[in-house]
Amino acid sequence: MLKKDKMFSLANRLRSIQPSPTLALNARAAALKAEGVNIINLAAGEPDFETPEWIQEAAVQAMRQGLTKYTAVDGLSSLKKAIQRKFLRDNQLAYELQEITVANGGKQILFNAMMATLNPGDEVIIPSPYWVSYPDIVRMFEGVDRMVPCGEESHFKLTPALLEKALTSHTKWLILNSPSNPTGAVYTVQELKDLAEVLRQHPDVWILSDDIYEHLVYDQASFTNIIQVDASLKSRTLILNGVSKSYSMTGWRIGYGAGPERLIKAMNLIQSQSTSNACSIAQGAAIEALNGPQGFLKEWQKVFAERRDITLKALNRIEGLHGIRPGGAFYLYINCGGVLGRKTPSGQILETDNQFCQYLLESARVTVVSGDAFGLSPYFRLSYATSLPLLEEACCRIGQAVSQLESGDHGV
Repeated sequence: MLKKDKMFSLANRLRSIQPSPTLALNARAAALKAEGVNIINLAAGEPDFETPEWIQEAAVQAMRQGLTKYTAVDGLSSLKKAIQRKFLRDNQLAYELQEITVANGGKQILFNAMMATLNPGDEVIIPSPYWVSYPDIVRMFEGVDRMVPCGEESHFKLTPALLEKALTSHTKWLILNSPSNPTGAVYTVQELKDLAEVLRQHPDVWILSDDIYEHLVYDQASFTNIIQVDASLKSRTLILNGVSKSYSMTGWRIGYGAGPERLIKAMNLIQSQSTSNACSIAQGAAIEALNGPQGFLKEWQKVFAERRDITLKALNRIEGLHGIRPGGAFYLYINCGGVLGRKTPSGQILETDNQFCQYLLESARVTVVSGDAFGLSPYFRLSYATSLPLLEEACCRIGQAVSQLESGDHGV
């Protein structure tokens, strides 16, 4: 019989990963709201629009037509055909059905790919700032997350020189995310061509192209991924995409991947012994999302662009804060270095972006995510995927909170 004080032993791999800071902040904001506190949550990475009605109706019809049973592990054939058509229509890329897989969100595509390919010591180049889950998933499978800081001078984008410097004999993957979470940076065709030129000299390096924000680009820009500018890289590139961001279907949990058949087959094997298929009803809705009307995407782009411009202008008026205009996604990555070293009304010297974000939560009742969560400080990420009145109120609160800071006795 076990002693009562005997601790249950957890796996060592848990020591290498951290909880998602964005999900933790969402939980904290929800808890405060439940207590009746008027919180404006700008930490969430999801559109505030409702899923379009015709997509919702497709889910209802899917249930009525009996689409409530298990599907193939890698997704319904009809959904994979819709994804196949999407790649041809939007990206001029041809994939066979066996080169496409459907998972429970884009995160599972990344998870399956890393689990299927990483051996201890394999390196994954991750330009920072980065989406918070990239390094933790790499470390979970004993890979090495090789961070490459990409600052404002390069508009938070990886340059050929930085890529060349980061590559080693142990490099297994390069992750490219455009438009980017958290910065909204969008790679141009020429920038991708320049990166492709470097990658052609390193044929053993695979590329993960995270295209989840594909339809969220502004200012007459057009989305392009690295395969579109260099077809020779298709045989070693995995595209990660889904319906969550573009179609406001975050809770439906449908992501998909496209890549070489051998890799996709390995990812399917892993999924067969973990979650099995993605929700059958959500798959039915995703078919309509991809096959149905696409015109509303342009209307949403206009709304997001207006919110971006108004919010950025308001934040840039606040002394100590400044941001650059992003080309896509729905985030602003704001430099807050100018407020560090100042003293709060309670007497605390703000030394880090994390402390500044905590101050905004407690003082302004606005939730944003500190730059250290994304690998580049001193910044914070703000999501403008909410209503304009709330964004304007949030900026007003942030401005008031900053105005209450006093000059500290020692800077940072």
